[in-house]
Formats: sequence, C-alpha cells, structure tokens
Amino acid sequence: MDIALFSPSSLFADDGDDEEVSVDEDQTEIHQSYVERKHQFSGIELLIREFSFHQLNANLLWPGTFAFSEWLVQHQSWIDGRRCLELGSGTGALAIFLRKSFNLDITTSDYDDQEIEENIAHNCQANGITPVLPHIKHSWGDPFPTADPDWDLVIASDILLYVKQYPNLIKSLSYLLKSYKPKEDKAVCPVGNDQNSGKRMGLPAPAFLMSWRRRIGKEDESLFFSGCEDAGLEVEHIGSRVYCIKLRKNIVTIPQES
Repeated sequence: MDIALFSPSSLFADDGDDEEVSVDEDQTEIHQSYVERKHQFSGIELLIREFSFHQLNANLLWPGTFAFSEWLVQHQSWIDGRRCLELGSGTGALAIFLRKSFNLDITTSDYDDQEIEENIAHNCQANGITPVLPHIKHSWGDPFPTADPDWDLVIASDILLYVKQYPNLIKSLSYLLKSYKPKEDKAVCPVGNDQNSGKRMGLPAPAFLMSWRRRIGKEDESLFFSGCEDAGLEVEHIGSRVYCIKLRKNIVTIPQES
C-alpha cells in the first residue's frame, strides 16, 4: 500500500503527456495492475485503489477532486439534503468523501465500462460504505438510462480534458437538467442573498456544479461554456474554478432522443 504524497501541481505540467497514465501496450493486454493509496481529504483519510491505465483517464485522482472537495466543505449548506449525481466519477473518491462526510445521497456515473464500476464498488467497500453507492454506466451523448432523472444536483471535477467530447457532455447535461422531475416531497433549497452578509445563498434545483484544476486553454474553456449557452443553459462563476450551470429561464423541457 502506498501513501500518496500528493502535489496537485505535479499533475499540471504537460497535460497531453502525463506519465501517470502511460503504460506498455502489452501489459494492458495481459492484466491490469492496481495500487492502493491513502489520500488526505478535508478531515478524513480515504484508501483509494487506482489502476494503471484507462483510455479516458478514469483510473487516477486528479487535482480537481481535492480542490472541489474543499470548496464543497466550505459550502456544505448548499448541498445538504440534495439528491446528487456525479459525472465522470473515475475512482469514486469524491462521491465516497461526500457520503462519509455529509451522508449525501449520491450516485456515481462514468463511461460505460465494467472495470470502472467494479473499482468504484471496491473503493466503497474499502472505506466502509456498504451497500456500495449506486452507479450508472453512461457514455456522454448516448441516451440516458433513466427516463425521469430526479437528481437536483449534478457535480463533476476535471472532466473538460477531451474537447471532442464537449458536445456529448453538453447533450447529457442538458437532458439531466431539462428533464429533471422532482420528487413530491422534495423541498427546493432557497436561492438568494443573505441579508446579513450579502453573499449568495443556496443553489437552484436542478443545478450542475463543476470544478477543474487541470490546465485547459482559454479557447477550449470558452468553447464549452458557449456550447452550454447555445443549449439553453446559463453559466455562473461562483468560486475559484467553480461554476454553476443551470437552466435558462423559460426553457421548454425537451424529451430525450431514442
């Protein structure tokens, strides 16, 4: 077992050529190698199994996971009581942290891949979460497996690496927000300004919170945000590298394509 001496800055250099995810092709054909590392989150240590290679980088913890978890701790009242779906869960570390720390009702999701699902389940069990967190296998852009999504909060960290996937990501995100069906007993968190501090309170329902720390070009960043706006979504910068994406007012719900 390794203890991760993690420095987020160590993952910033040479985004297109990360040593952490490179592996000999013959090795991947024979077997997948794993390593378990202890990672320090805010107030908690998690034991996370990471594997040597995945074509979509779902095998490792990226800097955004740690930064976003700290931001969520500071804004816990915004997520308390929410029903949450995480896109691009990878190892499941962020979802596991949120369940253990806040008892958040959270579902993981990632690329339609059995190995990812099994590794998230392993990490849940290794950190005392039984039964394991519910998981949805979903490749962005494909029809979503849930006809009436009732997650009022969707989250993700460090998922903007693949520019060619932006249209598919936006398609899935648009479906989740526009097709949201709240449960009858679900109270919507208030949105507005605190009269004492003047600071913004709460989040709309539904909403998408995202954060990233991997370096992407300004043009790529703009491409994603403009794509969201073209899809009828509104983008709001609410923290350091943290954005809230929500429905633009007067948007008509569009059924999912079959």
